Amino acid sequence: MNNFNKKILIINIIIPLLVGFLAFLLTREGINNYSNILKPNFAPPKFLFPIVWTILYILMGISSYRIYNSMACYKNTCLIIYGLSLILNFLWPIIFFMFNSFLFAFVFIIFLTIVVLYIIICYYGIDKIAARLQIPYLVWLIFASILNFSIYFLNR
Repeated sequence: MNNFNKKILIINIIIPLLVGFLAFLLTREGINNYSNILKPNFAPPKFLFPIVWTILYILMGISSYRIYNSMACYKNTCLIIYGLSLILNFLWPIIFFMFNSFLFAFVFIIFLTIVVLYIIICYYGIDKIAARLQIPYLVWLIFASILNFSIYFLNR
């Protein structure tokens, strides 16, 4: 890793937080309707989602900072894939909450999960800590995929 740069770290943390916040603003009404759809008994309470996502976005930001700050020759490729994951992360709640397209959202989140798995592999070759910081995100996406499919199944 290069020298620590607090300003760049903060920017790297703010980027995913802004992506998540913008997605929340656009899907706020649909999120409120989440209470009205059938959910499996393992669905977490609604208040837990913003807490989990905030933690995950912070970890994503720290992780991307570590890659950005590295000297690896292929770090830009990894960061482009990370950028793609942020776009996918932004689009998923729109598909799920705004359009209530639960099946398409399920297929979409599977694709996002594969992209995040690829990010972990890409990051691992540069910075093992950065890769490990993505694992909670991957685990949450796997859980969210199961939840998404269950919601599709119950509401079809």
